[in-house]
Amino acid sequence: MDAQSLRSIIKSCRDLMRKDEGLSSDIDRLPQLSWMLFLKCFDDHETKQKQKNKNYQEVIPKPYRWRDWTRPEQLKDSHLIKFVNDELFPKLASLNGNTVNTQKQHISSIFKGFSNRIESHKILQEIISQIDKISFVSTDDIHTMAKLYEDMLIEMKDAAGQNGEFYTPRPVIRFIVDTIKPSLKKGERILDPACGTGGFLVESLEFMAKDVKSPQEKRRLYQDTLFGFEKKPLPYLLGMMNLLLHEIEDPNITRINTLSKPVSQIKSDEQFDIIITNPPFGGEEESHISKNLPDGMQTNDTALAFLIYIMHTLKKNGRCGIILPNGPMFASGIAAKIKEKLLKEFNLHTIIRLPNSIFSPYTGIATNILFFDKTGPTKEIWYYQMKLKKGIKAYSKTKPISYEDFTPMLKWIKNKKKNENAWKVEVNEIKDYNLDIKNPNDVEEKNDLAPHELIENILKDEEKTLELLREVKELIRKEIPK
Repeated sequence: MDAQSLRSIIKSCRDLMRKDEGLSSDIDRLPQLSWMLFLKCFDDHETKQKQKNKNYQEVIPKPYRWRDWTRPEQLKDSHLIKFVNDELFPKLASLNGNTVNTQKQHISSIFKGFSNRIESHKILQEIISQIDKISFVSTDDIHTMAKLYEDMLIEMKDAAGQNGEFYTPRPVIRFIVDTIKPSLKKGERILDPACGTGGFLVESLEFMAKDVKSPQEKRRLYQDTLFGFEKKPLPYLLGMMNLLLHEIEDPNITRINTLSKPVSQIKSDEQFDIIITNPPFGGEEESHISKNLPDGMQTNDTALAFLIYIMHTLKKNGRCGIILPNGPMFASGIAAKIKEKLLKEFNLHTIIRLPNSIFSPYTGIATNILFFDKTGPTKEIWYYQMKLKKGIKAYSKTKPISYEDFTPMLKWIKNKKKNENAWKVEVNEIKDYNLDIKNPNDVEEKNDLAPHELIENILKDEEKTLELLREVKELIRKEIPK
């Protein structure tokens, strides 16, 4: 099926969903489309496996396979919604596997935390009829659908509001992966402990796929290289669907709260060569979660808790790329102790300071990319201030970030030298473990502004100051007992 025909089918499905009273936005519609695409994709996969091997044991039993309950005669039954809600979803949620990574367990995890929200019997019938036209047997069709699906994930980000954590801009992900350079030849295993829709895993797959030279290497890449953890049911479903569409038949994604296990219990076989992630920030974990962290470092701040987890999960000589908000960079107290551990036990060699509008429109919080490895203590840190390209005051929906915006940094990383955007700090120059070190070359331009423009700039500066004060207040509230 060509891309235009596939796009037309998906558009028809989404148009139908807009008519259903149970779905109010793309945040509602995309997950509903995803569970049906997932079951159709998985059914095509099982059919293909059965054709290759007559002894293949299907994971989903009759009559819950897509091909069973979506037959035309079944769709005429007015009890379709009741079947989906009361039989299909409970059955799939109750599938059991021997380990957390079996296909049965994946399906069970998806449908335990999920429900059908389509209310109209007729609309559900028509959507199923449209999806049934899609074939997930052809590799070309799967690749076409994968690209279309990622486009839908981007759209969901634009509609997400506070749920925007589900999506990290693909150019940012690609920059981190291209900087880390995961190696299939070295047999490196990769983890995203807050994998969301699977962007870091998919980008790593595409980076490493060019090194595949044999069927054995391809099998190792697709089965034993990429791992993810995700707590929330919606991003877990979207991530599973994303990896399935990239031909990973049994994704190593586990639905679990990454921070629910004491870091002291992490075994060597649970450590990874590479960890790349954008952990949730701006929120708190439940109070009991902090007890899983080391004494003196027990925090409810999610971003800091993930940083501690990563430090315990990274193998010797392992590498990490992590996105962190600016608050922990200058925070004292427990945050300073965590940063002390980072600097003394890891080589924090590079910090990329991102423009505030990277994650617009759902947050304007300043963020950074930290690159570190487990090769010894930090001696010096290179900083790079990413600037907006000329003609752009901020990234937005109409002016999104592009991979080309990272070109200067990619060139600089290969041969780090001081320039107007880059500077180096010796570790003994860092006071109180404050990593929020400003660009010494960043001199404000003097402009002759009209009075109304001057007032507008002052108001914007005041808003930024208030935002920083709120961050500091929140950090103090979290870290200092009443």
